Amino acid sequence: MARVAIVTGGTRGIGEAISLALKEMGFTVVANYGGNDAKAAEFTARTGIPAYKWDVGDHQACIDGCARVEAEVGPIDVVVNNAGVTRDGVLHKMSFDDWNDVMRINLGGCFNMAKATFGGMRERRWGRIVNIGSVNGQAGQYGQVNYAAAKSGIHGFTKALAQEGAKFGVTVNAIAPGYIDTDMVAAVPAPVLEKIVAKIPVGRLGQASEIARGVAFLCSENAAFVTGSTMSINGGQHMY
Repeated sequence: MARVAIVTGGTRGIGEAISLALKEMGFTVVANYGGNDAKAAEFTARTGIPAYKWDVGDHQACIDGCARVEAEVGPIDVVVNNAGVTRDGVLHKMSFDDWNDVMRINLGGCFNMAKATFGGMRERRWGRIVNIGSVNGQAGQYGQVNYAAAKSGIHGFTKALAQEGAKFGVTVNAIAPGYIDTDMVAAVPAPVLEKIVAKIPVGRLGQASEIARGVAFLCSENAAFVTGSTMSINGGQHMY
């Protein structure tokens, strides 16, 4: 029986690419999403991957949602914490809600999903957790104290949880994408985006499929000796 993998924010952008890559590997994939019902329905119709809706920043919703997936699909052995939001702005103009929303979803979502699934992975003595960080969590970024803090926290969370899971066959790793050609990046004003690309040594934005291939490796048996690591996929923008 195929192992079950859940990808948060898994119906769009990088998350969609990850969902498809894991399906191609032979996992039974479930995509979580938070808001866009029409897009989720279109994704399921096109890919055959079921989409389950809940807010990953809501602890009880994650507990209940994962329990539903396990009852309807099977035990969850792979979690990819990809869901995230931005609420950019310089600190003196940033509201507490802007700060809290990003921390609650981007970082809190990793805790909530791990809390809902880690125990089962330990008991079955096999699991993969992959957390999607960011180059901006490694290097910082003007106007993103909330996002950079949350993504930086993901890298620390990954290293700590990896130590708890190692002896149970549960690996915990992170990927830190650079600027990827998604709807989120497309919303950046063209003059700003041009400056960003100019600082990327390979001279282009990344593709969602390039992040997905990294996730696929970390979820495979070939990565059984890799845990507590952060894989930077950023075109050389930040060599960390």
